[in-house]
Amino acid sequence: MSPSHPRNPRQVINFSKQKGKEIIANFDGGLITSDAGIVWIAELDKKLGITEKFGNCFQDHRHQSYVDHSVHELLAQRLYGIILGYEDVNDHDKLRHDPALKIALEKLNELEDKKGWLAGKSTINRLEYCPETILDQKTSRYHKIEPNFEAIEKSFVEFFLESYKKPPLSIILDMDVTDDQVHGNQEGAFFNSYYHGVCYAP
Repeated sequence: MSPSHPRNPRQVINFSKQKGKEIIANFDGGLITSDAGIVWIAELDKKLGITEKFGNCFQDHRHQSYVDHSVHELLAQRLYGIILGYEDVNDHDKLRHDPALKIALEKLNELEDKKGWLAGKSTINRLEYCPETILDQKTSRYHKIEPNFEAIEKSFVEFFLESYKKPPLSIILDMDVTDDQVHGNQEGAFFNSYYHGVCYAP
């Protein structure tokens, strides 16, 4: 992840000399990232069209003249962040300045421009958070991106079928449980002899 506010490249920090040699630190390395691999992930995504098709499963009720980040861009940024290991939405207040993520989202020509900043946590949160009490995104002040859950479920099946040259005649779903160990008196937990402990095993 790159720093949220790039330092002045002319800034120099002088440390104490050691054996007559000067020790200095400067910041003329330019924009640096440790997440360059996301550029290749983005290329694969563009080839398969995953985030683009996934974005079509949402209806955007925002006034488009005020929109800086499309639904597709928000989805791609969020998913790319998760792929990089940044699961928390708060991470995007720093990730929005990351040069590799900007390149992945085709903001290459705006690396130094504030207009090229990616979405921050508050904007992405509007994509994810929609209380059940909000029944109409059109009239809601903040939650105007409406997911079509039926289309989302269908898209997962389509992604799976597209991974085959010829659609399979049948699909076998092998459902397996995952144990969730508990260490107290949580309601609903029980001892499972297979997992050798008290757990939830849905």
